[in-house]
Amino acid sequence: MFLVIALVVSYPSMASEEQHWSYSGEDGPQQWGDLSADYLMCSQGRNQSPIDLTGAVSANLEELILDYPNRGIVGEVNNGHTIQENLKPGNFVTIQGQKFEARQLHFHSPSEHRINGKSFPLEVHIVHANAEGELAVLGLMFDEGEENSMLNQLNGFRPAGMEPYNGPVDYNRLITGLDEYYTYNGSLTTPPCSEGVVWLVLKNPVTASREQIDRFHDAMGADTNRPIQPRNARTILE
Repeated sequence: MFLVIALVVSYPSMASEEQHWSYSGEDGPQQWGDLSADYLMCSQGRNQSPIDLTGAVSANLEELILDYPNRGIVGEVNNGHTIQENLKPGNFVTIQGQKFEARQLHFHSPSEHRINGKSFPLEVHIVHANAEGELAVLGLMFDEGEENSMLNQLNGFRPAGMEPYNGPVDYNRLITGLDEYYTYNGSLTTPPCSEGVVWLVLKNPVTASREQIDRFHDAMGADTNRPIQPRNARTILE
């Protein structure tokens, strides 16, 4: 069984910079829909993300097919909202026979999604697009625990004063449990909050150390998660 949805979002518009927005204050999430006509979906959309992933329906989902052979990061950007890692081309996830290419990954702290009411200290989103520009986002949670060696390869997570890492970053090492995930029809979690995004949130978290989580949070200067949005009778499959 698979989500039957109308995909309308085109990569790379994960976050518009045309109008300033933030995660708090007068231009925080409750006001996003009023900041620009381009952001109306943030307040008027009925299929918004993130949500609390609870009450999922068992659907015998097929295991996701991950093919990430081209290790490496093209460039890292701190855009004031997140640390974004732009990825080399040629890496794909296959969902029910459809191939989506990995374009970038970025982080939120604390997590945007919750799993059965539980929030996590860090969440990564790996953004994929198919040939038509339609989006599928793979989400993965981090629990506080052992240091994550892959995060240490990302310069935004390295301690101040440490030499930049110039080797090939293998983000395959982040992914666990491709046969256990939730999927639902949602949106971008930042303005313009466009809908029609296929969300795939893995059930099994990985770990990051308290120091790694704090480095990201300190670099952002504040929490970087959109509040939980109404589910509005959407079905979550597992």
